[in-house]
Amino acid sequence: MEAKVSSSSISMKSLERLVSDKASKLGNSFPCQICVVGFLCGICLTSLFLAALTSLGTFELTAFSFSSVFPPCNSTSQVTDRTENENDDDQVKLLVSAWDNLLLNNEDYFKKQGMNKSDLPNAPHLENCKERTRVRERLDTRIANQTFPSWINGGDEENYPLTRRVQRELWYHQHPLDCEDKSLKFLVADWETLPGFGIGAQIAGMTGLLAIAINENRVLVANYYNRADHDGCKGASRGSWSCYFLPETSKECRKRALEVMKKKEAWESGIITVKQNYSSKEIWSGRIPKLWGQPWSYMKPTTEINGTLISSHRKMDRRWWRAQAVRYLMRFQTEYTCGLMNAARNSAFGKEAAENVLSTGDLRKKEEVRSEIEEEVWSNHKPWMPRPMLSVHVRMGDKACEMRVAALEEYMHLADRIRVRFPELNRIWLSTEMKEVVERSKDYGHWRFYYTEVARQVGNTSMAEYEGSLGREMSTNYPLVNFLMASEADFFVGALGSTWCFLIDGMRNTGGKVMSGYLSVNKDRFW
Repeated sequence: MEAKVSSSSISMKSLERLVSDKASKLGNSFPCQICVVGFLCGICLTSLFLAALTSLGTFELTAFSFSSVFPPCNSTSQVTDRTENENDDDQVKLLVSAWDNLLLNNEDYFKKQGMNKSDLPNAPHLENCKERTRVRERLDTRIANQTFPSWINGGDEENYPLTRRVQRELWYHQHPLDCEDKSLKFLVADWETLPGFGIGAQIAGMTGLLAIAINENRVLVANYYNRADHDGCKGASRGSWSCYFLPETSKECRKRALEVMKKKEAWESGIITVKQNYSSKEIWSGRIPKLWGQPWSYMKPTTEINGTLISSHRKMDRRWWRAQAVRYLMRFQTEYTCGLMNAARNSAFGKEAAENVLSTGDLRKKEEVRSEIEEEVWSNHKPWMPRPMLSVHVRMGDKACEMRVAALEEYMHLADRIRVRFPELNRIWLSTEMKEVVERSKDYGHWRFYYTEVARQVGNTSMAEYEGSLGREMSTNYPLVNFLMASEADFFVGALGSTWCFLIDGMRNTGGKVMSGYLSVNKDRFW
Protein backbone atom coordinates (compact mmCIF):
# COMPACT_ATOMS: atom_id res chain seq x y z
CA MET A 1 0.00 0.00 0.00
CA GLU A 2 1.37 3.41 -0.90
CA ALA A 3 0.84 6.46 1.27
CA LYS A 4 1.27 9.74 -0.50
CA VAL A 5 1.45 12.14 2.41
CA SER A 6 2.25 15.80 2.40
CA SER A 7 2.31 18.55 4.99
CA SER A 8 -0.96 19.01 6.78
CA SER A 9 -3.11 20.89 9.21
CA ILE A 10 -5.07 19.17 11.96
CA SER A 11 -8.82 19.70 12.18
CA MET A 12 -10.26 21.21 15.34
CA LYS A 13 -11.89 17.92 16.38
CA SER A 14 -8.61 16.06 15.82
CA LEU A 15 -6.76 18.71 17.78
CA GLU A 16 -9.23 18.54 20.65
CA ARG A 17 -8.98 14.74 20.71
CA LEU A 18 -5.19 14.80 20.70
CA VAL A 19 -5.02 17.42 23.43
CA SER A 20 -7.58 15.59 25.57
CA ASP A 21 -5.75 12.26 25.24
CA LYS A 22 -2.36 13.76 25.88
CA ALA A 23 -3.51 15.85 28.83
CA SER A 24 -5.11 12.86 30.55
CA LYS A 25 -1.86 10.90 30.22
CA LEU A 26 0.25 13.74 31.58
CA GLY A 27 -2.07 14.66 34.41
CA ASN A 28 -0.40 12.31 36.84
CA SER A 29 3.12 13.59 36.17
CA PHE A 30 2.86 17.32 36.93
CA PRO A 31 0.13 20.03 37.26
CA CYS A 32 -2.50 19.69 34.58
CA GLN A 33 -2.54 23.39 33.77
CA ILE A 34 1.15 23.42 32.85
CA CYS A 35 0.87 20.12 31.03
CA VAL A 36 -2.04 21.10 28.80
CA VAL A 37 -0.60 24.48 27.93
CA GLY A 38 2.77 22.97 27.18
CA PHE A 39 1.29 20.25 25.03
CA LEU A 40 -0.92 22.72 23.15
CA CYS A 41 2.19 24.68 22.23
CA GLY A 42 3.85 21.51 21.09
CA ILE A 43 0.89 20.42 18.97
CA CYS A 44 0.42 23.81 17.34
CA LEU A 45 4.02 23.98 16.23
CA THR A 46 4.44 20.34 15.34
CA SER A 47 1.28 20.02 13.25
CA LEU A 48 2.73 22.57 10.87
CA PHE A 49 5.72 20.37 10.21
CA LEU A 50 3.87 17.18 9.40
CA ALA A 51 3.59 18.45 5.87
CA ALA A 52 7.15 17.80 5.05
CA LEU A 53 5.73 14.45 4.23
CA THR A 54 4.52 15.15 0.67
CA SER A 55 7.83 16.10 -0.77
CA LEU A 56 9.36 12.97 0.70
CA GLY A 57 7.31 10.71 -1.53
CA THR A 58 6.70 7.06 -0.70
CA PHE A 59 9.16 5.03 1.32
CA GLU A 60 9.45 1.46 2.48
CA LEU A 61 10.35 0.47 6.03
CA THR A 62 12.57 -2.53 6.43
CA ALA A 63 12.06 -5.40 8.83
CA PHE A 64 14.68 -4.04 11.20
CA SER A 65 14.97 -0.93 13.34
CA PHE A 66 17.81 1.30 14.42
CA SER A 67 19.01 2.51 17.77
CA SER A 68 20.95 5.59 18.80
CA VAL A 69 22.84 5.10 22.06
CA PHE A 70 23.46 8.33 23.91
CA PRO A 71 26.22 9.02 26.42
CA PRO A 72 25.20 9.92 29.99
CA CYS A 73 23.89 13.44 30.47
CA ASN A 74 26.39 15.98 31.74
CA SER A 75 25.51 16.49 35.40
CA THR A 76 26.95 20.00 35.35
CA SER A 77 24.71 21.27 32.56
CA GLN A 78 22.19 23.95 33.49
CA VAL A 79 18.48 23.63 32.72
CA THR A 80 16.83 27.03 33.00
CA ASP A 81 13.25 26.06 32.16
CA ARG A 82 12.19 22.46 32.71
CA THR A 83 8.69 22.93 31.33
CA GLU A 84 9.96 24.54 28.13
CA ASN A 85 12.47 21.75 27.58
CA GLU A 86 9.82 19.09 28.13
CA ASN A 87 7.52 20.80 25.65
CA ASP A 88 10.31 20.91 23.08
CA ASP A 89 10.91 17.21 23.62
CA ASP A 90 7.21 16.49 23.03
CA GLN A 91 7.34 18.39 19.75
CA VAL A 92 10.36 16.40 18.62
CA LYS A 93 8.73 13.09 19.53
CA LEU A 94 5.55 13.98 17.64
CA LEU A 95 7.48 14.95 14.52
CA VAL A 96 9.60 11.80 14.60
CA SER A 97 6.44 9.76 15.12
CA ALA A 98 4.89 11.33 12.03
CA TRP A 99 7.99 10.47 10.01
CA ASP A 100 7.87 6.92 11.34
CA ASN A 101 4.29 6.54 10.15
CA LEU A 102 5.20 7.96 6.78
CA LEU A 103 7.88 5.32 6.37
CA LEU A 104 5.40 2.67 7.44
CA ASN A 105 2.97 3.91 4.77
CA ASN A 106 0.43 4.13 7.59
CA GLU A 107 -2.52 5.87 5.94
CA ASP A 108 -4.75 5.23 8.96
CA TYR A 109 -2.47 7.33 11.16
CA PHE A 110 -2.90 10.39 8.97
CA LYS A 111 -6.63 9.83 8.48
CA LYS A 112 -7.14 9.71 12.24
CA GLN A 113 -5.34 13.04 12.57
CA GLY A 114 -7.64 14.59 9.96
CA MET A 115 -4.69 15.89 7.99
CA ASN A 116 -4.97 17.95 4.82
CA LYS A 117 -2.11 17.87 2.33
CA SER A 118 0.01 20.96 1.95
CA ASP A 119 3.61 21.70 1.15
CA LEU A 120 6.04 22.43 4.00
CA PRO A 121 9.85 22.00 4.41
CA ASN A 122 11.35 18.60 3.68
CA ALA A 123 12.78 16.32 6.31
CA PRO A 124 16.50 16.97 5.76
CA HIS A 125 17.61 13.38 6.39
CA LEU A 126 15.22 11.69 3.94
CA GLU A 127 15.22 11.42 0.16
CA ASN A 128 12.30 11.50 -2.21
CA CYS A 129 13.04 8.00 -3.47
CA LYS A 130 10.71 8.03 -6.46
CA GLU A 131 12.08 11.31 -7.75
CA ARG A 132 15.69 10.41 -7.00
CA THR A 133 15.35 7.05 -8.74
CA ARG A 134 13.88 8.68 -11.86
CA VAL A 135 16.87 11.01 -11.98
CA ARG A 136 19.35 8.16 -11.51
CA GLU A 137 17.72 6.03 -14.19
CA ARG A 138 17.80 8.95 -16.61
CA LEU A 139 21.47 9.59 -15.81
CA ASP A 140 22.23 5.92 -16.38
CA THR A 141 20.90 6.06 -19.96
CA ARG A 142 22.73 7.22 -23.07
CA ILE A 143 21.49 10.63 -24.18
CA ALA A 144 21.80 12.45 -27.47
CA ASN A 145 24.77 14.70 -26.68
CA GLN A 146 26.71 11.80 -25.07
CA THR A 147 27.07 13.71 -21.82
CA PHE A 148 28.49 11.36 -19.21
CA PRO A 149 26.82 11.25 -15.80
CA SER A 150 29.36 11.36 -13.00
CA TRP A 151 28.62 9.62 -9.70
CA ILE A 152 32.05 10.42 -8.29
CA ASN A 153 32.32 12.81 -5.34
CA GLY A 154 35.25 15.05 -4.53
CA GLY A 155 38.19 16.17 -6.61
CA ASP A 156 40.69 13.93 -8.37
CA GLU A 157 43.11 14.23 -5.45
CA GLU A 158 40.38 12.93 -3.11
CA ASN A 159 39.95 9.67 -5.06
CA TYR A 160 42.15 6.88 -6.32
CA PRO A 161 44.15 7.81 -9.45
CA LEU A 162 42.11 7.97 -12.69
CA THR A 163 38.84 7.19 -10.92
CA ARG A 164 36.70 9.49 -13.07
CA ARG A 165 38.20 8.26 -16.31
CA VAL A 166 37.90 4.59 -15.32
CA GLN A 167 34.29 4.95 -14.21
CA ARG A 168 33.39 6.69 -17.46
CA GLU A 169 35.07 4.04 -19.61
CA LEU A 170 33.60 1.16 -17.61
CA TRP A 171 30.15 2.62 -18.17
CA TYR A 172 30.73 3.00 -21.92
CA HIS A 173 32.10 -0.52 -22.13
CA GLN A 174 29.04 -1.93 -20.38
CA HIS A 175 26.60 0.21 -22.42
CA PRO A 176 27.46 -0.25 -26.11
CA LEU A 177 25.71 2.01 -28.61
CA ASP A 178 24.21 -0.94 -30.46
CA CYS A 179 23.52 -4.12 -28.48
CA GLU A 180 22.47 -5.85 -31.72
CA ASP A 181 25.99 -5.48 -33.12
CA LYS A 182 26.95 -9.03 -34.13
CA SER A 183 30.55 -8.48 -33.10
CA LEU A 184 29.57 -8.02 -29.44
CA LYS A 185 30.61 -10.74 -27.01
CA PHE A 186 29.11 -11.44 -23.60
CA LEU A 187 30.07 -12.99 -20.28
CA VAL A 188 26.89 -14.10 -18.48
CA ALA A 189 27.49 -15.02 -14.84
CA ASP A 190 25.40 -15.86 -11.79
CA TRP A 191 26.60 -14.54 -8.46
CA GLU A 192 28.39 -17.04 -6.23
CA THR A 193 25.96 -19.19 -4.25
CA LEU A 194 28.29 -21.65 -2.52
CA PRO A 195 27.62 -22.09 1.21
CA GLY A 196 29.91 -19.93 3.30
CA PHE A 197 30.19 -17.17 0.71
CA GLY A 198 29.26 -13.89 2.40
CA ILE A 199 28.09 -10.77 0.59
CA GLY A 200 31.63 -9.43 0.51
CA ALA A 201 32.98 -12.57 -1.16
CA GLN A 202 30.16 -12.47 -3.71
CA ILE A 203 30.93 -8.88 -4.64
CA ALA A 204 34.67 -9.57 -4.78
CA GLY A 205 33.99 -12.50 -7.12
CA MET A 206 31.93 -10.31 -9.44
CA THR A 207 34.73 -7.72 -9.58
CA GLY A 208 36.98 -10.53 -10.83
CA LEU A 209 34.47 -11.45 -13.54
CA LEU A 210 34.23 -7.80 -14.58
CA ALA A 211 38.02 -7.77 -14.96
CA ILE A 212 37.82 -10.84 -17.22
CA ALA A 213 35.08 -9.19 -19.28
CA ILE A 214 37.19 -6.06 -19.76
CA ASN A 215 40.28 -8.07 -20.70
CA GLU A 216 38.33 -10.19 -23.23
CA ASN A 217 36.30 -7.24 -24.54
CA ARG A 218 33.00 -8.73 -23.40
CA VAL A 219 29.94 -7.13 -21.86
CA LEU A 220 29.39 -8.54 -18.37
CA VAL A 221 25.80 -9.60 -17.69
CA ALA A 222 25.25 -10.48 -14.03
CA ASN A 223 22.46 -13.02 -13.72
CA TYR A 224 20.88 -14.70 -10.67
CA TYR A 225 21.63 -13.10 -7.30
CA ASN A 226 20.40 -15.39 -4.53
CA ARG A 227 20.43 -12.72 -1.82
CA ALA A 228 17.81 -10.73 -3.73
CA ASP A 229 15.52 -13.75 -3.96
CA HIS A 230 13.09 -12.60 -1.27
CA ASP A 231 9.71 -10.90 -0.98
CA GLY A 232 11.18 -7.44 -0.57
CA CYS A 233 12.47 -7.51 -4.16
CA LYS A 234 9.43 -7.18 -6.40
CA GLY A 235 8.76 -8.29 -9.96
CA ALA A 236 11.71 -8.65 -12.30
CA SER A 237 14.12 -7.39 -9.64
CA ARG A 238 13.60 -10.50 -7.53
CA GLY A 239 16.74 -12.59 -7.63
CA SER A 240 18.63 -9.76 -9.33
CA TRP A 241 21.33 -7.27 -8.32
CA SER A 242 19.03 -4.64 -9.83
CA CYS A 243 16.82 -4.92 -6.73
CA TYR A 244 19.50 -2.95 -4.85
CA PHE A 245 21.54 -1.08 -7.48
CA LEU A 246 21.05 -0.11 -11.09
CA PRO A 247 22.10 -2.99 -13.34
CA GLU A 248 25.63 -3.40 -14.66
CA THR A 249 24.48 -3.18 -18.30
CA SER A 250 21.53 -1.93 -20.33
CA LYS A 251 18.22 -3.78 -20.70
CA GLU A 252 18.91 -4.06 -24.43
CA CYS A 253 22.26 -5.79 -23.95
CA ARG A 254 20.88 -8.08 -21.26
CA LYS A 255 18.04 -9.12 -23.58
CA ARG A 256 20.46 -9.68 -26.45
CA ALA A 257 22.83 -11.79 -24.30
CA LEU A 258 20.04 -14.04 -23.03
CA GLU A 259 18.77 -14.54 -26.58
CA VAL A 260 22.21 -15.39 -27.93
CA MET A 261 22.72 -17.93 -25.14
CA LYS A 262 20.04 -20.10 -26.72
CA LYS A 263 22.03 -20.51 -29.95
CA LYS A 264 24.53 -23.34 -30.22
CA GLU A 265 26.74 -21.47 -32.67
CA ALA A 266 27.15 -18.62 -30.17
CA TRP A 267 28.72 -21.02 -27.70
CA GLU A 268 30.89 -22.67 -30.34
CA SER A 269 32.18 -19.35 -31.68
CA GLY A 270 32.89 -17.94 -28.21
CA ILE A 271 30.36 -15.11 -28.44
CA ILE A 272 29.00 -16.33 -25.11
CA THR A 273 30.97 -17.44 -22.06
CA VAL A 274 29.79 -18.12 -18.52
CA LYS A 275 31.45 -18.34 -15.13
CA GLN A 276 32.17 -22.04 -15.60
CA ASN A 277 34.48 -21.20 -18.51
CA TYR A 278 37.00 -19.77 -16.03
CA SER A 279 38.97 -21.26 -13.17
CA SER A 280 38.72 -20.01 -9.61
CA LYS A 281 42.24 -18.64 -9.91
CA GLU A 282 41.26 -16.59 -12.97
CA ILE A 283 38.24 -15.17 -11.18
CA TRP A 284 39.79 -14.45 -7.80
CA SER A 285 43.38 -13.61 -8.67
CA GLY A 286 43.43 -13.16 -12.44
CA ARG A 287 44.88 -10.35 -14.52
CA ILE A 288 43.92 -6.80 -13.61
CA PRO A 289 42.89 -4.72 -16.66
CA LYS A 290 45.87 -2.75 -17.94
CA LEU A 291 43.92 -0.34 -20.16
CA TRP A 292 44.83 2.48 -17.81
CA GLY A 293 48.46 1.62 -17.20
CA GLN A 294 49.48 1.12 -13.57
CA PRO A 295 47.76 3.91 -11.60
CA TRP A 296 48.16 1.91 -8.38
CA SER A 297 51.89 2.54 -8.57
CA TYR A 298 51.38 6.18 -7.58
CA MET A 299 48.52 5.91 -5.07
CA LYS A 300 49.07 8.21 -2.11
CA PRO A 301 49.68 6.23 1.12
CA THR A 302 46.68 6.82 3.39
CA THR A 303 46.34 3.51 5.28
CA GLU A 304 47.92 3.00 8.69
CA ILE A 305 48.52 -0.41 10.27
CA ASN A 306 50.28 -0.79 13.63
CA GLY A 307 51.29 2.86 13.57
CA THR A 308 52.93 2.62 10.14
CA LEU A 309 51.69 4.30 6.98
CA ILE A 310 51.61 1.62 4.27
CA SER A 311 53.25 2.92 1.08
CA SER A 312 53.18 -0.33 -0.91
CA HIS A 313 52.28 -4.00 -0.74
CA ARG A 314 51.99 -7.00 -3.06
CA LYS A 315 48.34 -6.43 -3.95
CA MET A 316 48.27 -2.73 -4.81
CA ASP A 317 46.85 -3.49 -8.24
CA ARG A 318 44.01 -5.62 -6.88
CA ARG A 319 43.16 -3.06 -4.24
CA TRP A 320 42.88 -0.33 -6.89
CA TRP A 321 40.86 -2.49 -9.29
CA ARG A 322 38.37 -3.80 -6.75
CA ALA A 323 37.74 -0.24 -5.63
CA GLN A 324 36.92 0.78 -9.22
CA ALA A 325 34.77 -2.29 -9.86
CA VAL A 326 32.72 -2.08 -6.66
CA ARG A 327 32.14 1.63 -7.23
CA TYR A 328 30.81 0.89 -10.70
CA LEU A 329 28.56 -1.97 -9.54
CA MET A 330 27.14 0.20 -6.71
CA ARG A 331 27.11 3.50 -8.59
CA PHE A 332 23.36 4.21 -8.22
CA GLN A 333 20.92 2.94 -5.59
CA THR A 334 17.47 1.70 -6.61
CA GLU A 335 14.24 2.96 -5.08
CA TYR A 336 14.21 -0.09 -2.80
CA THR A 337 17.69 0.63 -1.42
CA CYS A 338 16.82 4.31 -1.11
CA GLY A 339 13.88 3.26 1.06
CA LEU A 340 16.12 1.11 3.24
CA MET A 341 18.48 4.03 3.75
CA ASN A 342 15.61 6.39 4.57
CA ALA A 343 14.38 4.00 7.26
CA ALA A 344 17.91 3.71 8.64
CA ARG A 345 18.50 7.45 8.78
CA ASN A 346 15.13 8.20 10.33
CA SER A 347 15.58 5.60 13.06
CA ALA A 348 19.14 6.65 13.81
CA PHE A 349 19.07 10.40 13.15
CA GLY A 350 15.36 11.30 13.20
CA LYS A 351 15.43 12.88 16.66
CA GLU A 352 18.36 15.13 15.79
CA ALA A 353 16.82 16.01 12.43
CA ALA A 354 13.53 16.97 14.14
CA GLU A 355 15.40 19.13 16.64
CA ASN A 356 17.14 20.92 13.80
CA VAL A 357 13.91 21.51 11.90
CA LEU A 358 12.08 22.81 14.97
CA SER A 359 14.98 25.00 16.06
CA THR A 360 14.83 27.10 12.89
CA GLY A 361 11.60 28.77 14.03
CA ASP A 362 10.68 29.22 10.35
CA LEU A 363 7.09 28.00 10.03
CA ARG A 364 6.46 29.44 6.58
CA LYS A 365 5.06 27.18 3.93
CA LYS A 366 7.44 26.14 1.20
CA GLU A 367 6.78 27.73 -2.18
CA GLU A 368 4.84 25.59 -4.66
CA VAL A 369 7.59 26.04 -7.26
CA ARG A 370 11.16 25.59 -6.11
CA SER A 371 13.65 28.34 -6.86
CA GLU A 372 16.39 27.79 -9.41
CA ILE A 373 19.07 27.31 -6.77
CA GLU A 374 16.89 24.72 -5.00
CA GLU A 375 16.23 22.91 -8.25
CA GLU A 376 19.66 23.06 -9.85
CA VAL A 377 22.05 23.15 -6.90
CA TRP A 378 20.66 22.16 -3.51
CA SER A 379 18.64 19.25 -4.89
CA ASN A 380 21.92 17.40 -5.54
CA HIS A 381 22.96 17.46 -1.90
CA LYS A 382 22.95 14.17 -0.06
CA PRO A 383 20.52 13.58 2.81
CA TRP A 384 21.59 15.06 6.11
CA MET A 385 23.38 13.05 8.74
CA PRO A 386 25.10 14.27 11.93
CA ARG A 387 28.76 14.96 11.27
CA PRO A 388 31.56 14.32 11.74
CA MET A 389 30.82 10.59 11.83
CA LEU A 390 33.26 7.72 12.31
CA SER A 391 32.32 4.29 11.01
CA VAL A 392 33.76 1.32 12.91
CA HIS A 393 33.30 -2.21 11.55
CA VAL A 394 34.28 -4.91 14.06
CA ARG A 395 34.70 -8.35 12.45
CA MET A 396 35.10 -11.31 14.76
CA GLY A 397 33.39 -14.72 14.97
CA ASP A 398 34.51 -17.38 12.50
CA LYS A 399 36.75 -14.86 10.71
CA ALA A 400 39.49 -15.96 13.13
CA CYS A 401 40.37 -18.78 10.74
CA GLU A 402 41.37 -16.20 8.09
CA MET A 403 42.83 -13.25 10.00
CA ARG A 404 43.89 -11.98 13.38
CA VAL A 405 40.72 -10.79 15.07
CA ALA A 406 40.82 -7.84 17.41
CA ALA A 407 38.66 -6.90 20.39
CA LEU A 408 36.61 -3.70 20.42
CA GLU A 409 39.27 -2.09 22.60
CA GLU A 410 41.75 -2.08 19.70
CA TYR A 411 39.27 -0.42 17.38
CA MET A 412 38.40 2.18 20.02
CA HIS A 413 42.08 2.91 20.60
CA LEU A 414 42.31 3.87 16.92
CA ALA A 415 39.06 5.84 17.19
CA ASP A 416 40.50 7.83 20.08
CA ARG A 417 43.62 8.56 18.03
CA ILE A 418 41.47 10.14 15.32
CA ARG A 419 39.59 12.14 17.92
CA VAL A 420 42.80 13.62 19.28
CA ARG A 421 43.36 15.16 15.85
CA PHE A 422 39.68 15.99 15.30
CA PRO A 423 38.27 16.76 18.79
CA GLU A 424 34.83 17.61 17.39
CA LEU A 425 34.41 13.93 16.46
CA ASN A 426 32.18 12.11 18.98
CA ARG A 427 29.83 9.92 16.90
CA ILE A 428 30.34 6.33 15.78
CA TRP A 429 28.30 4.23 13.38
CA LEU A 430 29.05 0.75 14.74
CA SER A 431 28.58 -2.30 12.53
CA THR A 432 29.27 -5.80 13.79
CA GLU A 433 27.71 -9.25 13.86
CA MET A 434 28.71 -9.82 17.50
CA LYS A 435 26.38 -9.13 20.43
CA GLU A 436 29.29 -8.74 22.86
CA VAL A 437 30.69 -5.85 20.80
CA VAL A 438 27.45 -3.89 21.08
CA GLU A 439 27.33 -4.56 24.82
CA ARG A 440 30.93 -3.41 25.29
CA SER A 441 30.28 -0.20 23.35
CA LYS A 442 28.25 1.03 26.33
CA ASP A 443 31.51 1.30 28.30
CA TYR A 444 32.62 4.21 26.10
CA GLY A 445 30.45 7.00 27.47
CA HIS A 446 32.45 9.72 25.74
CA TRP A 447 31.26 8.43 22.35
CA ARG A 448 27.77 8.40 20.89
CA PHE A 449 27.01 5.13 19.09
CA TYR A 450 24.50 4.32 16.38
CA TYR A 451 23.86 0.76 15.25
CA THR A 452 21.26 -1.51 13.69
CA GLU A 453 18.86 -3.16 16.13
CA VAL A 454 19.06 -6.75 14.94
CA ALA A 455 19.68 -10.15 16.53
CA ARG A 456 23.41 -10.68 16.79
CA GLN A 457 25.82 -13.55 16.87
CA VAL A 458 26.82 -15.12 20.19
CA GLY A 459 29.99 -17.19 20.48
CA ASN A 460 31.64 -18.78 17.46
CA THR A 461 28.58 -19.56 15.37
CA SER A 462 29.51 -19.59 11.68
CA MET A 463 28.46 -16.64 9.55
CA ALA A 464 26.36 -18.97 7.39
CA GLU A 465 24.40 -20.20 10.42
CA TYR A 466 23.99 -16.66 11.72
CA GLU A 467 22.67 -15.37 8.39
CA GLY A 468 20.34 -18.35 8.16
CA SER A 469 18.84 -17.45 11.54
CA LEU A 470 18.07 -13.93 10.32
CA GLY A 471 16.46 -14.97 7.05
CA ARG A 472 17.54 -13.95 3.58
CA GLU A 473 15.89 -10.53 3.43
CA MET A 474 17.21 -9.19 6.73
CA SER A 475 20.63 -10.82 6.36
CA THR A 476 21.04 -8.98 3.06
CA ASN A 477 19.42 -5.64 3.83
CA TYR A 478 21.03 -4.67 7.09
CA PRO A 479 24.65 -5.35 6.00
CA LEU A 480 24.13 -3.31 2.82
CA VAL A 481 22.76 -0.41 4.88
CA ASN A 482 25.82 -0.61 7.13
CA PHE A 483 28.07 -0.76 4.07
CA LEU A 484 26.57 2.40 2.57
CA MET A 485 26.61 4.22 5.90
CA ALA A 486 30.30 3.35 6.28
CA SER A 487 30.96 4.61 2.77
CA GLU A 488 29.44 8.00 3.64
CA ALA A 489 31.06 8.42 7.07
CA ASP A 490 33.85 10.96 7.50
CA PHE A 491 36.34 8.46 8.93
CA PHE A 492 36.68 4.69 9.01
CA VAL A 493 38.29 2.15 11.34
CA GLY A 494 38.19 -1.50 10.32
CA ALA A 495 40.13 -4.66 9.62
CA LEU A 496 41.68 -4.96 6.16
CA GLY A 497 41.84 -8.72 6.65
CA SER A 498 38.05 -8.68 6.21
CA THR A 499 36.82 -8.65 2.60
CA TRP A 500 33.89 -6.50 3.74
CA CYS A 501 36.22 -3.83 5.18
CA PHE A 502 38.39 -4.11 2.06
CA LEU A 503 35.38 -3.29 -0.13
CA ILE A 504 34.20 -0.46 2.14
CA ASP A 505 37.67 1.00 1.81
CA GLY A 506 37.36 0.76 -1.97
CA MET A 507 34.01 2.58 -1.99
CA ARG A 508 35.44 5.33 0.18
CA ASN A 509 38.56 5.72 -1.97
CA THR A 510 36.43 6.22 -5.08
CA GLY A 511 33.90 8.40 -3.22
CA GLY A 512 36.01 11.39 -2.22
CA LYS A 513 37.31 9.93 1.08
CA VAL A 514 40.95 9.11 0.27
CA MET A 515 42.30 11.93 2.41
CA SER A 516 40.26 10.80 5.42
CA GLY A 517 42.71 7.92 5.77
CA TYR A 518 42.06 4.40 7.02
CA LEU A 519 43.19 2.97 10.35
CA SER A 520 43.15 -0.84 10.39
CA VAL A 521 43.66 -3.30 13.25
CA ASN A 522 45.32 -5.78 10.86
CA LYS A 523 46.49 -6.21 7.28
CA ASP A 524 45.07 -8.15 4.38
CA ARG A 525 46.32 -11.74 4.58
CA PHE A 526 47.58 -11.67 0.99
CA TRP A 527 49.70 -8.52 1.32
